[in-house]
Amino acid sequence: MKFFLILFFSVIGVFASEYYAKVNPYEIRDISSNVSGQVTFIDEDKIGFKLSSKPYLQIDSVLDYKELKSIKEKLNYLRYTVKVNDKILNNLRSSTEKKRANYKRVAALKIKSQIEKDKEYYDMVISENSLLNTDKEIQNLKVQITDLKLRQAQLRRSVYYKNLKAEGYVLYELLVKPGQVVNIATPLAKVADVSRAKLVIYLNESDLADVEKKVVYLDGIKTLYKVTRVSHIADSKNISKYMAQIIINAPTVFSKLVKIELKDE
Repeated sequence: MKFFLILFFSVIGVFASEYYAKVNPYEIRDISSNVSGQVTFIDEDKIGFKLSSKPYLQIDSVLDYKELKSIKEKLNYLRYTVKVNDKILNNLRSSTEKKRANYKRVAALKIKSQIEKDKEYYDMVISENSLLNTDKEIQNLKVQITDLKLRQAQLRRSVYYKNLKAEGYVLYELLVKPGQVVNIATPLAKVADVSRAKLVIYLNESDLADVEKKVVYLDGIKTLYKVTRVSHIADSKNISKYMAQIIINAPTVFSKLVKIELKDE
């Protein structure tokens, strides 16, 4: 009798929970458009293959490039104008200081008539007004430069978002065709991170205790993998089940079904 009890508890000790899961990419990203425009190019030959630094999808950006060229020319002109006005401002500042000093000198002379003193005063005021107007013009030009630089940044971002790249990811699916007009938030493609793989299983409540310490067997083979994430809130679809994830090395082929066993050490 004692022998059978020992055997019974030994069997209980090696009992393992079994689950089945599909080997999925570590992440599949849904790519939506950040801009509006017409799709001009998609690389359908890249579906299922790892992407390079070249765009796999392009949205029309001809007008963006033309406006960027125009902005570059305007910025060069405005910067040159500011440079010239800075020199004019320095000359006016020097001239105004001399006229101010000259007016003070003439105003103090009793031999000068009021007409002569007024003439010097008006001359000084005109010079000061020219100084202020030139300074004001420079500030206005700098505001224009700031506005153009902001527009330039917006256009560069637009061009960036119109040339979709995902180097190192696998192109999983294309959701648009050339000639199609898309708006902001239009789904464009799906790309997959295949640098690792993910197994998702749904545990019974009884299996939650110390599940992170369990030894993971895949198709009967002991591994060094561990359960990496556990939700302690029941799944909305798999009622009374709790989602758990196991991150594994990337396989040669994804989407195959594997048997998962969780055993005690």
